[in-house]
Amino acid sequence: MATEPARKGRRLTKGTVLRTEHLTPHMIRVIIGGDDLAEFGAGEFTDHYVKLLFPPPGVTYPEPFDMDRIRAELPREQWPVTRTYTVRTWDPKAVELTLDFVYHGDEGLAGPWAAAAQPGDAIYFMGPGGGYAPRADAGWHLLVGDESALPAIAAALERIPGDAPARVFVEVAGPQEEQPLPNPGAAEIVWLHRDGGRVGDLLVDAVHDLTFPEGDVHAFVHGEANFVKALRRHLRVDRGLPMTQLSISGYWRLGRDEDGWQSGKRDWNREVEEEEAKALA
Repeated sequence: MATEPARKGRRLTKGTVLRTEHLTPHMIRVIIGGDDLAEFGAGEFTDHYVKLLFPPPGVTYPEPFDMDRIRAELPREQWPVTRTYTVRTWDPKAVELTLDFVYHGDEGLAGPWAAAAQPGDAIYFMGPGGGYAPRADAGWHLLVGDESALPAIAAALERIPGDAPARVFVEVAGPQEEQPLPNPGAAEIVWLHRDGGRVGDLLVDAVHDLTFPEGDVHAFVHGEANFVKALRRHLRVDRGLPMTQLSISGYWRLGRDEDGWQSGKRDWNREVEEEEAKALA
C-alpha cells in the first residue's frame, strides 16, 4: 500500500509485538501492544489506518527514536519509509492493536516483517487516520474489495446493524485465502476466486451484475486502483450515485511498486475525476 517518507507533525507511537498468527497462507495477523498505545485513539471509523515506519536496509536509529533528529542528522534516503495498514481491531481495555498483512514471500517490506515478527519486537507508527464507517441510516450497504481491503470490510461488517441488508464481494487468490467474516445477520457475502486472473476483474463483473436493493446505498470500494477506477465510474455514471454515498479509493496499483503508486496517486485521482466529470456532463 502507500509508501512515503515519514512526515513531521503526526503522533508517533512505539508498539511492541505481542503475538502473530497465520490466518491463511498469505495473510498474517500481528497483535501489537505496549505502554505507548495507552493514548492511541481509534474506534470512530472502520477504515482506521496506521503508517508503520521501516528503516531502509542497513540503517539503525538511536534510541529514543526521534524523527527531528533523524531528519537533521541523516540524508533523506536514510529516513524511514511508511507502509499504510488498516486497523483490523483496537481493544482499548487490553491495549491491543491488530493488523493483518498480505504476505507474498520476500516481496516488499511489511509482509516479510510480519512473517519474521517475534514477541518483543518494536515497531513505530503514526496514526490513526480514517474516514469511513457504515451509516446507520443507510438503506443497504455495498462492500467491495480485494485482500488489501479485507480488514476494513471485516471491521465494517461488525458495525452494520443486524437488520440492514449488505452485499459483500471479496476477491482473493483462491479458496484457501477465505477467512471467517462477521455477519450482522442480513449480509450476503460472496467470495470470488481469481485463480490467476487479473486482480479486480471479478469484482467489476459482480457489481455490474448486481441488482441493487431498494433504498439508498452506502458503498465501500477499496483495493487495486484499476478495478476501483472502473467501479467508481460505474457507480457514479451508470448508477448515478453521489460521492456522499461512496467511500472509494485505490490502496495500491497493479504494475507499480508502492513508492511509484504513492508518488503518482494524486495525478491518477485527478485524471479519474476529470474523466468522470466529462461523462457526467
